[in-house]
Amino acid sequence: MKTVIKLLARIGDKVGSLGAVVAAMGCSMCFPAIASLGAAVGLGFLSQWEGLFINTLLPIFAWLALLINALGWFSHRQWHRSLLGMIGPVILLLSLYPWFQYGWSSYATYGGIIMMLMISVWDLVSPASRRCDDDDNCTV
Repeated sequence: MKTVIKLLARIGDKVGSLGAVVAAMGCSMCFPAIASLGAAVGLGFLSQWEGLFINTLLPIFAWLALLINALGWFSHRQWHRSLLGMIGPVILLLSLYPWFQYGWSSYATYGGIIMMLMISVWDLVSPASRRCDDDDNCTV
């Protein structure tokens, strides 16, 4: 069971972050900066599914990244890594729903996506290692 959680935590965070970025690249009206980058790498055809990406896929990938980062704590027992990994998806979800009516919500959306990417890159460069041998024997 622990290996399944570890594998999900290792792969799921990257999938959630990458999915959020690809979904944002498909929405030229909402995210012009990211969409222009997506068009430059050949993803301009995604703009025809803009509504699906913003209303469905972006929140799904944000929830996936949030859940996987929360479950990641069971794998590596580092609360600060899990908390930092959950901040980006939370900001993204807040910017899509309750904060959407404000003009600054697009900055929060960009910030959430960038934070998700930065944490994923950090996890690739410096993977989390378990800080506890078992549930009773933890070291600081």
